[in-house]
Amino acid sequence: MKKLFLGVMLTAFTLSIYSCRETTEENTTIEEVETDVESTYDEAESEVEEAAEEVETEVETEVEGTDEV
Repeated sequence: MKKLFLGVMLTAFTLSIYSCRETTEENTTIEEVETDVESTYDEAESEVEEAAEEVETEVETEVEGTDEV
């Protein structure tokens, strides 16, 4: 009886997981991928520029503070 109950539970669990898989297909065009890559690149470029400006400002501040001779 235990084996039958466990078998039914295993089957129900397996079917519940199997039925949850995604069945829709997405077709992605090259233009969509290109647009996504370009926007990501632009965001990264602006972040790098901002970080470089922050570092440059901090370095200038430190250099000006240590000019005491």
